[in-house]
Amino acid sequence: MRTTGGCGPVPDNPREAAVIWRNRALRLLDHMPLPIAVCEFGGGILIVNRAMAAEFGSLPGQLNNRKILEFFTLQDSGTLEALTEAVRLHRRSQYAARVSWTAADGRERHGEMTVALVGDTPEQTPSLLLSLRTAEFTGAAPPPGPQAGASPVEARILAAAARGDTTAQIAREIGITPDGVNYHLARLSRRWRVPNRTALVARAYATGVLAPNTWPPQPAR
Repeated sequence: MRTTGGCGPVPDNPREAAVIWRNRALRLLDHMPLPIAVCEFGGGILIVNRAMAAEFGSLPGQLNNRKILEFFTLQDSGTLEALTEAVRLHRRSQYAARVSWTAADGRERHGEMTVALVGDTPEQTPSLLLSLRTAEFTGAAPPPGPQAGASPVEARILAAAARGDTTAQIAREIGITPDGVNYHLARLSRRWRVPNRTALVARAYATGVLAPNTWPPQPAR
């Protein structure tokens, strides 16, 4: 057993030492006020800290194994392409992307997500270290009436719902979890002030999110 300054004792066994340092790092991450998440390159959430989980009214462990894009909508379409190209070229850079999300209080929020590619070696598929900076929030109530428009993922979910697909079927088609499907549908319901899927589909056609006179239903181009 050895000590490292003010960090306390550390076992001589490398595996035990690694576990201790990991736990200390997680505790430090959990106490940071900035919302932070660590994800697989494919978007699967590995860890979030308390500040990130609080944005969605959850505890940190409740978001594990979900997809990060179930919670955030990218406003910069080129971000994913830039990340893919960086991995192909073995770069380890940081990228900033504008994002929006529905907070725990039902309000639509906006901010900037910094995405850092991290890994032990350049050849290894990196993980994503995400940090969120929220834009200034005035606290004003959401504007009355429905807000037209939907993200590409939301439009695909609405098209599948219009076909009568179940939540599980929609999840398989879109490539997210059933909880993610329900999250997007609930987010749309709050935004458009409608009570159920039938009304959501009707609103999607009325606002031009879904293409008219098309079967099976498809997002409008």
